[in-house]
Amino acid sequence: MGIAVFRMSQVIRRPVQDVFEAVIHVERFPEWNPRNPSARRLDEGEIAEGSRFELEIKGFGKVRQTLEEFERNGRVRIVPHMRMLEGGHRFVFTPQGGQTRIDHEIEMRPKGLFRIMGPMMQRMGRKNLEETARHLQRHLEGP
Repeated sequence: MGIAVFRMSQVIRRPVQDVFEAVIHVERFPEWNPRNPSARRLDEGEIAEGSRFELEIKGFGKVRQTLEEFERNGRVRIVPHMRMLEGGHRFVFTPQGGQTRIDHEIEMRPKGLFRIMGPMMQRMGRKNLEETARHLQRHLEGP
């Protein structure tokens, strides 16, 4: 398997600033995403390009994450640093009145021996994307 890319869009009934803040505060993911039992910030200061986090992901353990492509209220890419996998989750935010459209893109590139696990990783990637989007929406809009 080469690169797997998963895309989806959703509209959340909250202003873009609220949605962007929820996504860039990776240390708060455990508050709303059950796939992330724990998380912590690894640096200090205002969250921006290069901010670092450690995020526990069910099935993967604790993974260091970096924010890239950081454009406040416009886009951000959360990039994991793992032996077995390269890629990341890109979020593009578009205001639509008092709502926000998010275009998600998850890219997964297995490395080394983990390439043989490609089909399983593809299923996991799509499921992770759908669950993350659903939990983010529930967190920001309520049940």
